[in-house]
Amino acid sequence: MTDKSHVLIVEARFYNEIADEMKNAAIVELEKDDCTYEVVQVAGAFELPAAIKFASLRKEGPKFDGYVALGCVIRGETSHYDYVCIESARKLQDLAVDSNLAIGYGVLTVENEAQAWARARKSEKNKGGAVTRACLDMIALKRQYGVA
Repeated sequence: MTDKSHVLIVEARFYNEIADEMKNAAIVELEKDDCTYEVVQVAGAFELPAAIKFASLRKEGPKFDGYVALGCVIRGETSHYDYVCIESARKLQDLAVDSNLAIGYGVLTVENEAQAWARARKSEKNKGGAVTRACLDMIALKRQYGVA
């Protein structure tokens, strides 16, 4: 990427150790491109869309070129999992499309903690790094089309 980007990492902290792994991988990816970044924490995946919306409207400080949404939802015994997964994904996509935001979607939706770690670990699927790269690619695409 030729222009330095400023990115917000929004991390859902419900599963702290998994969140740390994904955040650290995201930071490595941003630093590869010499990006500046800020990190904000929210309680869980359901809060990610609102946090990104708030940040996109901030009045003071540098504007964000993109956003990285990181979280993990592990299926439990109730339907709560389905609502959190579906609604957070839907609202993040709505923000991306309706508000022209470059968002890397890094919410793991898994059956158990072992699946979450397999996706979160930098040495395995490295979803934190992968979704950050997706965000940076979308920033570049916005710039290519003059939407930035």
